[in-house]
Amino acid sequence: MNNPWNAETGCCPRFDPGPWQEKEVAWEDKLFVKDRVRTFCYMPLGFGKVVVRNMAKIEKAGAFTAEPLMLSDHTSKWNMDVYIAVTKEVPDADNVRLSGTYLSKVFEGPYKDTGKWCSQMRQWVESGGRTIGKLFMFYTTCPRCAKTYGKNYTVILAQV
Repeated sequence: MNNPWNAETGCCPRFDPGPWQEKEVAWEDKLFVKDRVRTFCYMPLGFGKVVVRNMAKIEKAGAFTAEPLMLSDHTSKWNMDVYIAVTKEVPDADNVRLSGTYLSKVFEGPYKDTGKWCSQMRQWVESGGRTIGKLFMFYTTCPRCAKTYGKNYTVILAQV
């Protein structure tokens, strides 16, 4: 598969946190391919295989977005739903649409800090008088690319 985002690593592009830091995002029927990843105490198992499988379908359909967006919804300690943004419906995939208003905030550091970041996100959203619905994680780079770039950014999106 050719990398659609022209990343210097050949994998994940360098992430610019500016457009995501403390922003409000409104989506109306934003299209994603949805899949499920098994987890063990929230740690993904076989995440790469799920991503590669879906990226092949997205490439075949010519449905890559201009900028990558892959959301994770940790539904339990044992499962995680993954949503990959696409430009059109992808055959042989679970095509879903998300609508709503989301607040986004960027965090930087090791994935083990996710619980702390979620607490900080809740405080930030609630300090603005809003209530959180669903939380999505946007892990902006894989561990290998994060190491190459020297930064490991995660965006949390809170549906409000």
